[in-house]
Amino acid sequence: MIITVPFVDLNLQHQPIQAKLQQAIEDVLVKGDFILGQPLSDFETAFAVASGTKYGIGVASGTDAITLGLQACNIGAGDEVILPANTFIATLIGVVSAGAKPILVDCNPKTALIDLEAAAKAITPQTKAIIPVHLYGQMVSPSQLLDFANTYKILIFEDAAQAHLAEREGYRAGSVGIAAAFSFYPSKNLGAFGDGGMVVTNNPDVATKMRRLRNYGSSQKYVHIEPGTNSRLDTLQAAILHQKLPYLSQWNSARLNIGQRYDIELVPLASAGIIPIHNQSGTGHIYHLYVVKIDDSCPIQRQQLQGQLTAAGIQTGIHYPIPCHLQPAFNYLGYQQGNFPQSEQLSQQILSLPIYPGLNNSQITEIVTAIYSILKIK
Repeated sequence: MIITVPFVDLNLQHQPIQAKLQQAIEDVLVKGDFILGQPLSDFETAFAVASGTKYGIGVASGTDAITLGLQACNIGAGDEVILPANTFIATLIGVVSAGAKPILVDCNPKTALIDLEAAAKAITPQTKAIIPVHLYGQMVSPSQLLDFANTYKILIFEDAAQAHLAEREGYRAGSVGIAAAFSFYPSKNLGAFGDGGMVVTNNPDVATKMRRLRNYGSSQKYVHIEPGTNSRLDTLQAAILHQKLPYLSQWNSARLNIGQRYDIELVPLASAGIIPIHNQSGTGHIYHLYVVKIDDSCPIQRQQLQGQLTAAGIQTGIHYPIPCHLQPAFNYLGYQQGNFPQSEQLSQQILSLPIYPGLNNSQITEIVTAIYSILKIK
């Protein structure tokens, strides 16, 4: 079997700027400032500005960005944090690792984003924060989030791991709450050549504490104010990311164009049970993923559709097949099957189609044509 349409092809982004990337790597090698070097500071500043915030603090991963970011916001033992069951497990791990108690809620079946009405019912006197996950590249409504936070007097900590430069209602992802976590995993819209993450914030106290926490709790060598940990974005990765950052808007626009074409091409399939996740953000959606639902009216099951697309040389993905509350590692939280029906149903319906800068029109046509052919629709 020959793969004609991979799920992700990073070479298409890297080849045109390969010389710049190689030069950035060489500059770090020559200077030798591999930890907390100047390229890290430069990238932190540039990414914070691009995200509409004042401060950026690079860390080793997106998961660490959640954990340390929450701790920098003074969230920990005794605090409850609301988050969606429909998210990657890192969101939940970050809350637990910060020492807080995770309170899961269901999602909106049309957008797959957190259901704020369900979140309102989960509020208790111990609720300290809510983590809206800007899933698939689409932001949760900033105006609704701010109203929610003001009503219940809690903090907003954004999980923007899939939402680099996403926009909605005049806000950029990362600029809505007290702080936000980003991931630079290689396949993200802005990806490193390994793991990496960042916390952005407008709060100087949060930024100061973050810098300590990522560096053994130290702001002065050999003086440790708090336990902290070792979680620093490598200078080498920061240099690579800084070279890629100027192209991010262009890459996001390419993803948006592909997403919009999918939306148009797949409209006739709604009657056959193939329904794209709804875009409520217009051109602010950056389409880290393009996800469709295969509902019960579809004449073919998801597994069969995915298998036949694979046989046709088209790779797909499922994000995510098991909701957080049903993961074995978190049985101790006490959640059970049926607690979050929308998240559970989505996990059995969703399928992610290829989307990345450089995916060409003929490949998109190949994908769409294959789906029509499998469903026997002309």
